[in-house]
Amino acid sequence: MGTPARNLLLVSGTRPEIIKLAPLYHALKTRPDTRVQWLHTGQHGDMAEQILACFDIKPDIKLARRGSTLAEFSIGCRAQLEQVMQEPWSLAVVQGDTESAFLGALTAFYHHVPVAHVEAGLRTYNPARPFPEEILRQMIGRIARFHFPPTERARAALLKENIADKLITLTGNTVVDAQNWVITHRGIGRKIEGRGHLLVTTHRRENWGHDINEVCYALATIAERHPELQILFPVHLNPVVQQPVHAILGHVPNVKLINPLDYLEMQQALADAWLVLTDSGGLQEEAPTFGVPLLVLREETERPEALEAGCAQLVGTQRAKVVDTVEALWQNQDAWQAMARAGNPFGDGKACERIIATLERDLA
Repeated sequence: MGTPARNLLLVSGTRPEIIKLAPLYHALKTRPDTRVQWLHTGQHGDMAEQILACFDIKPDIKLARRGSTLAEFSIGCRAQLEQVMQEPWSLAVVQGDTESAFLGALTAFYHHVPVAHVEAGLRTYNPARPFPEEILRQMIGRIARFHFPPTERARAALLKENIADKLITLTGNTVVDAQNWVITHRGIGRKIEGRGHLLVTTHRRENWGHDINEVCYALATIAERHPELQILFPVHLNPVVQQPVHAILGHVPNVKLINPLDYLEMQQALADAWLVLTDSGGLQEEAPTFGVPLLVLREETERPEALEAGCAQLVGTQRAKVVDTVEALWQNQDAWQAMARAGNPFGDGKACERIIATLERDLA
């Protein structure tokens, strides 16, 4: 058997990276003259193992996580990546804006290995929100040779930063490809009748403290007004989140506080939802696939396409605004339907096809 024409390394470290790289990995595995290796940095441990198994992926290379702090992890990861890069790779593929993605891109750069950046061009231009992701993704943007923005807005951001147009391919977001994969292979789809539940998640550190309290008091008010509405709240395991959520909502009859859901459970919870309240970036991309309106518990979002398309609204965390917005959608079926029917502005499920077409055309 001859040497493959393309020797590709996919670098992942966290749950979202795995989700968004998984469909690309499976698609690349079917291509002739292509060897693709999956590297997991260990940035996420058990959560990562669950999601890898969900997508039938066994990493070819697993790094050992060293230390408990981000700094210790970074030092250990960078040293181990140095050894991996001794192999003659044709391309390193990274996704998003994590420490693992940045370290993978940086190490490849030092070894003159071209970098492909999946989900390129997301920007808030606020270094503190999200922190440190905003700066990490900008730095990856300076390193990458292939830029795969999910939306026209992301593409425009790259052009504004003087990235050459010929290096940019508008693809859509691979998260939709991943959803289509689990719908087909894992049987995800709506399984309940009626309105459905109100699904809530909040975990971002900029919302810790007062803002989480405000959201919880808003949910308590909504639950009291609508005892027939089931509120499903998978609670992040961080004590900073757990304590106020359980203190404020633990005894509300129609609020169900549960442990964090794995990927398949979350996709099913989305499919069965009436409405989503979240500060998660990923859910902003995923809820529209199932036609579920979403309220963003943040003051800004790097995914404004959801707002422009009409499938999401930015509500922040102040209790009065959260309550009033939910109440308006409860009372106005036409407004809810308009959001539900807006479609998913982040992709059509063909992002991986476009990425592979670009790589096969342009990767020497």
